[in-house]
Amino acid sequence: MITLIHYPLSVTSRFIRLALAESEISPVLQEEAYWERRPDFLLANPAGTLPVLFEDDSPPVCGVWAVSEYLDETRGFALGDRRLLPSSAAQRAEVRRLTEWFALRFDEEVTGYFVEEKVIKRERARKGGNGSPDSSALRAARSNIRTHLAYIEHLIGERNWLAGERMSYADLAAAAALSVADYLGEVPWTDAEEAKNWYMRLKSRPGFRPLLADVVRGQKPPEHYPALDF
Repeated sequence: MITLIHYPLSVTSRFIRLALAESEISPVLQEEAYWERRPDFLLANPAGTLPVLFEDDSPPVCGVWAVSEYLDETRGFALGDRRLLPSSAAQRAEVRRLTEWFALRFDEEVTGYFVEEKVIKRERARKGGNGSPDSSALRAARSNIRTHLAYIEHLIGERNWLAGERMSYADLAAAAALSVADYLGEVPWTDAEEAKNWYMRLKSRPGFRPLLADVVRGQKPPEHYPALDF
């Protein structure tokens, strides 16, 4: 049995949930408000980052890189042509480069701001903290997301999928990142038609459906969010 400690609007958590789904694994999900840095959570992962994966009685696998590599090493070969890391070293390097770009850099420049200002601050305010969003942070994120959308459009203009001819971890990481921003109504789809078409391909996969059903307290997604064709 696999248990995944996650947060619904964590890009890295969503990426691993998609990877698990593509491996035909339905994990037990445990939601964690990671910003609270609960002692029990820090015992599992002292870095305080998500996701954290437990399989049976084995020690925890912590962090997006460790978990994604663990899944490839333990399940990748059985997927055959559907393996999410390619066979050649050069192709694997490109997938890893783009996975890092979207799972980490996109989050640092875009979704991290949106989630902090629109969700986490509201949760902190429930406990007496400052709940006022920083408008300058939101402006920066709204500017940055256009750069990332343009990069997706550039990649799709040259390839069938982001890292090559087959779907890979790179596509799952980028789709996870965009899905968080989309839940918060912050993706300017009208300016990125090719990126939108690529995203709809990912969004229509069965493993994406649980993400579309996520609901975060106090924050409803826009009406188009769960639609497969929007």
